[in-house]
Amino acid sequence: MSEAEPGSLLRQPKAVWATAGASVVAFMGIGLVDPILPSIAKGLDASASQVSLLFTSYFLITAVAMLVTGYVSSRIGGKKTLLVGLALVVVFAALSGTSGSVGELVGFRAGWGLGNALFVSTALAVIVGAAAGGSAAAILLYESALGLGMACGPLLGAALGNASWRYPFFGTAALMAIGFLCISAFLKEQPRPAKKTGLFDPIRALGHGGLASVAGSAFFYNYAFFTVLAFTPFVLNMTPYKSGAVFFCWGLLLAVFSVLVAPRMQKRFGTLKVLGGSLVLLAADLVVLGYGNHATAIVCTIISGAFIGLNNTIYTELALGVSDAPRPVASAGYNFVRWFAAAAAPFLAPHIEGWTDIHIPFVVAAAAAVVGAGVVWVRRSALVHEEEEFAETHATEDGVSVFAN
Repeated sequence: MSEAEPGSLLRQPKAVWATAGASVVAFMGIGLVDPILPSIAKGLDASASQVSLLFTSYFLITAVAMLVTGYVSSRIGGKKTLLVGLALVVVFAALSGTSGSVGELVGFRAGWGLGNALFVSTALAVIVGAAAGGSAAAILLYESALGLGMACGPLLGAALGNASWRYPFFGTAALMAIGFLCISAFLKEQPRPAKKTGLFDPIRALGHGGLASVAGSAFFYNYAFFTVLAFTPFVLNMTPYKSGAVFFCWGLLLAVFSVLVAPRMQKRFGTLKVLGGSLVLLAADLVVLGYGNHATAIVCTIISGAFIGLNNTIYTELALGVSDAPRPVASAGYNFVRWFAAAAAPFLAPHIEGWTDIHIPFVVAAAAAVVGAGVVWVRRSALVHEEEEFAETHATEDGVSVFAN
């Protein structure tokens, strides 16, 4: 394949790599606190439910901020929006490391969530707009960044957090500062849309039946996803190094299944069948995780990364392609809905344990995954258009070009 040929995933402009690299670090910030949650609780004399608010505040602000990301980027441009988001993450990540109480840390994580929302939603639009190979290659590249960030975040958290729970926050601030410099140097200002995005355009976009169905299903799926991410570390109750190793393996499976396995399975079995099957298998895995012994819980935590990887890629493709809304607007509406579940799960899981026992939070998460699959099944007619488009696109690409080296 020649360099001029557009289908290669790896042959991308410097601007795309700079944005993808910063995205890796942004996603690292999500899993960063996983291996150090028990250490934070001990260091700040906080309960598991209090520490879980680190995720809740982060994702609650992220969800609400999704309504303003398109509004901001359509007025100041994609590059400036990315830089503002990165600057906010640098400031609030550094402040998180100085926290003297769990309340301060929760507040600083909320500011971090605002910066991350501005960056992550705009990064996807920038990568899709600037990447060689069209939207399929761009989405795979974005999901690669997500998977790599999810894998490396726990490692960084474990490596730095073994000395002090504060160090991972300072480390993230430093890495995001590097990302700020790279985007400043390599990313040219992106063309602004002809029509400025309104504050409520993402909400209006959810009036489309297909997009609303994807977002609704993703809401329940994300509840299951973030039960694994935010509650499992307390169940495993391991040292930062051991917990970091578990979630590193989890993140590797997530990355591999996002980028390499999902497109092949979609081509062979169809998008909706793969998504529905993966959600049901994730539910079964969560039940076994909840009722198994410690070794079983470790294995099931790692295996869940495979199903989460499949789901992440498919949901992103559906959200960006199922409606006629501009991609940034569709993405904002979709993320607005699903991040509320990411905020709810870390808060509810410890409380459900307190009301019942340690097994039930995983049963609830499994039920949420099944509901997500049910939404896909019931609303399949609204989603089938996207599945047909995916098949046509990959038939044209012959299923090879997006994976070429």
